[in-house]
Amino acid sequence: MLKIGPIEMKNQVVLAPMAGVCNPAFRLIAKEFGAGLVCAEMVADQGIIHHNEKTLQMLYVDEREKPLSLQIFGGSKETLVAAAQYVDKYTNADIIDINMGCPVPKITKCDAGARWLLEPEKIYEMVSAVADAVEKPVTVKMRMGWDSDHIFAVENAQAVEQAGGQAVAVHGRTRVQMYEGEANWDIIRKVKESVNIPVIGNGDVKTPYDAKRMLDTTGVDGVMIGRGALGNPWMLYRTVQYLETGVIYDDPSPKEKVDVCLLHFERLAKLKGEYIAVREMRKHAAWYLKGLRGGNDVRKEINLCETGDQLREILQDFILQVESVHA
Repeated sequence: MLKIGPIEMKNQVVLAPMAGVCNPAFRLIAKEFGAGLVCAEMVADQGIIHHNEKTLQMLYVDEREKPLSLQIFGGSKETLVAAAQYVDKYTNADIIDINMGCPVPKITKCDAGARWLLEPEKIYEMVSAVADAVEKPVTVKMRMGWDSDHIFAVENAQAVEQAGGQAVAVHGRTRVQMYEGEANWDIIRKVKESVNIPVIGNGDVKTPYDAKRMLDTTGVDGVMIGRGALGNPWMLYRTVQYLETGVIYDDPSPKEKVDVCLLHFERLAKLKGEYIAVREMRKHAAWYLKGLRGGNDVRKEINLCETGDQLREILQDFILQVESVHA
């Protein structure tokens, strides 16, 4: 089983920390669908230390989500340590994760995220400073390298371990690849062979079969699912079931998808207010409806709706239509 420091997960399936997605509304759904560990979207160290209200709201953890990993990012040792100490003291997260994988230029320009992948020494320095300053286990999420000429995944993971990091998650793509091309699982396997702390594999896990194949071929301790779970928490549930029983459960019905989409919306509205929730649900609804007959037209309607009542009505009408076709 996956164990990070003293924190034991009930299975090896981990929800990736996706920016703009992994707030408590979605994380709780992922947890209810069986994820052993859920990771919160990354939070800026500067926002935490300056007590920015919006940032501090991102640190909220519902007890039902635990065990949970809260991810921070930043470019300077002092601010990162101060942010980690705040998370350690004032939140009920179980794990503090440091982001070394975000490929977005506005993050890497601040000397944060994937920028660190070029310097194993900096990784050692930053992780040891954070690990020494907090009680909670410290982990790192990283990419395999900056570009195809600079793949220091093994050295970087070893630096994390030597610095007192308790686990490392490796996305098998470089920063330059962003989310394109194939993830390199060989590198993930090499990282697993080179350290003694738990390694979580990430990249191209789109089906329960992929998850099993990643565990079997790389030897990782856990498997992280990101984009495969967007609008599809059943991917988490089906993966957990497949790994435990060898049985693949059927895909959800259109009604099940819409029901969970609506649940997601209600939780988001409670969290952020209806105005923001309606707008954020536009992308989520598109993911939930993907592949459903007639889903495209509904998506266009949702992109224009302004209120929660409109959103509910569009989705409920869609289900009535689908059910009348199958009746």
